[in-house]
Amino acid sequence: MSHTCIHWFRKGLRLHDNPALIAGLKDCKELYPVFVLDPYLYNKAFGLNRWRFLIGSLRDLDCSLKKLNSRLFIVRGEPKDVFPTLFKKWKVSKLTYEYDTEPYSLSRDQTVTELAKEHGVEVIYKVSHTLFDINRIIEANNGKPLLTYKRMQAIVSDLGSPKKPIPAPTVNDIKYTSTPSSKDHEEKFGVPTLDELGHDIASISEELFPGGEVEALKRLDEHMKRTQWVCNFEKPQTSPNSLMPSTTVLSPYVTFGCLSARTFWWRLAEVYQGKKHSSPPVSLHGQLLWREFFYTASLGIPNFNKMKDNPVCTQVDWDNNPEFLAAWREARTGFPFIDAIMTQLRTEGWIHHLARHAVACFLTRGDLWISWEEGQKVFEELLLDGDWALNAGNWQWLSASTFFHQFFRVYSPVAFGKKTDKNGDYIKKYLPLLKKFPPQHIYEPWKAPRSVQQAAGCIIGKDYPKPLVEHEVVRKKNIQRMTLAYAKRSADKSESPSKKQGVKRKAPSVVDMLNKKAKQK
Repeated sequence: MSHTCIHWFRKGLRLHDNPALIAGLKDCKELYPVFVLDPYLYNKAFGLNRWRFLIGSLRDLDCSLKKLNSRLFIVRGEPKDVFPTLFKKWKVSKLTYEYDTEPYSLSRDQTVTELAKEHGVEVIYKVSHTLFDINRIIEANNGKPLLTYKRMQAIVSDLGSPKKPIPAPTVNDIKYTSTPSSKDHEEKFGVPTLDELGHDIASISEELFPGGEVEALKRLDEHMKRTQWVCNFEKPQTSPNSLMPSTTVLSPYVTFGCLSARTFWWRLAEVYQGKKHSSPPVSLHGQLLWREFFYTASLGIPNFNKMKDNPVCTQVDWDNNPEFLAAWREARTGFPFIDAIMTQLRTEGWIHHLARHAVACFLTRGDLWISWEEGQKVFEELLLDGDWALNAGNWQWLSASTFFHQFFRVYSPVAFGKKTDKNGDYIKKYLPLLKKFPPQHIYEPWKAPRSVQQAAGCIIGKDYPKPLVEHEVVRKKNIQRMTLAYAKRSADKSESPSKKQGVKRKAPSVVDMLNKKAKQK
């Protein structure tokens, strides 16, 4: 029987390793590749650099589909409103999509699945955004959320290697399939420009990481040629403040699904074959497993992106300080290393993993004592690779709220940057106002004599802010505050056994999530 199929592109913005798309093409007479500009996901909280990356990825996808005599249909609105109209208009009989574990996505997909059934549309979803089926990992842990990387490694080793990626469809694969297109396709369903979306593009910086599958695979190829570098890669040994990235910067492409995580995994396996190489957690395979770890935690732990009602998160009395938060977000803390990182984040949309450590620790337990949830929001807006599960997980880790508990280990906003950049070249690049300060003063310009400040053409407190806090003083105070939070956590645990960490709970399976009626918010 021939079908009219909608393949719903969401994160998997690629043709390679897209099993849901291949499932849609089976016995398919007419194919409608659709991307929905959902206002819940794509709004003011979605930063300009992220918009540019998304639009670039959609353009690239449209070009690839055209080579297969197909097109991409961009539709605006909420999926629950959009799909019933499309089902009727195009006489759709099948809907395919890539499975997504985010709470909003699960709820959205359940609603759309129910609407599809009402319209007689068969729904098929496939797992391909992660290396493994996340539900299987939780089931293998007796239905409990994973709280350590070691446990994750043990379960994954029992599951075996991830599935091998499947090739992209060819013209031959879809020779009996057509995509209807009208003369006014561009006007009705074309990929919008940033300008059309109402963005001010005058101030936008050079695009260092163009979106799209073609760019992703090209960058992957380039990195895989660096055999020795790939084999020796150890994440902690890379530099947070090098002038050029010291890691792959493939994370945005994996986040948007321009690059399949499984394709990345197996290309690495080919490079490793027969050679001595680094191992997880620090290797490149290890980085992909960290991603899997946080995805698993985010599905197994309720309210994962919040402190309140998150059963594994330490409850901390964070301060509400809008002035400090704004200064951190806008690179006005008075600590050049921190401000340089936040400037790079805002202009380029990417910062090194260890740079993220430095600014996250500074905002939370290290210096400003502001909730990790506030930092999470800023990263979600500005990071090209802003990923719901990884963002929430890493902020909990770096604030010593969950997963990591050595809260007395604090990143210095001065000494940490000096380890890999004594001259402060990174600071000079992103804060050119400070470029004339000599190396001995560039990390702490407020300590420079007035004559040095004048010679540098930058007076601290006038041209560049004084430090918001005295690091050594607040560090000690904050360690005491964390000690109290941990003591309270221990007391609460002993009083309430039901809230103990890692208590077995039934993790909802994909089928459960799609077939059960969603609870009202």
